[in-house]
Amino acid sequence: MIEIRKVIKEDIASLKDLLDTLELFPSEMLDDMISDYLINPNSTDIWFTAVQDETPLSIGFCAPEKLTNGTFNLYALGVSEKTQGQGLGQKMMTFIENELKEKGHRILIVETSGSQEFEASRKFYEKLNFQKEATIRDFWEEGDDKVIYWKKLNN
Repeated sequence: MIEIRKVIKEDIASLKDLLDTLELFPSEMLDDMISDYLINPNSTDIWFTAVQDETPLSIGFCAPEKLTNGTFNLYALGVSEKTQGQGLGQKMMTFIENELKEKGHRILIVETSGSQEFEASRKFYEKLNFQKEATIRDFWEEGDDKVIYWKKLNN
């Protein structure tokens, strides 16, 4: 049985192991990135995971866009290679969208690369009814655009 829930402190070591197999961000960055979420009960960051037998199979990180009202950005979403293609990414997205809707938030933004390696990611978000809103040329590096997707949450 797979459960999707918010990250707890006990997940950190396993999440670092998971990050070492993904290309989201280096696992050594996780402690700094998640520290406010773990120690501040008023943190607006949302870290979430899918677990099976208390072992994380995925990681997600979403936070509000500064100076906006109800706009969040999904900064990271990754699923273990052994569970890719089984709908877990879509379930993770349903979890975060429902979490944001329940709190009255309006918009979810996703930013990704325009490179060929990220074509599957772009198709994934399009399949989930995200609209391609903008492209910033050469953002990540020369020849690698940032593609920004947008979805209204409270239709």
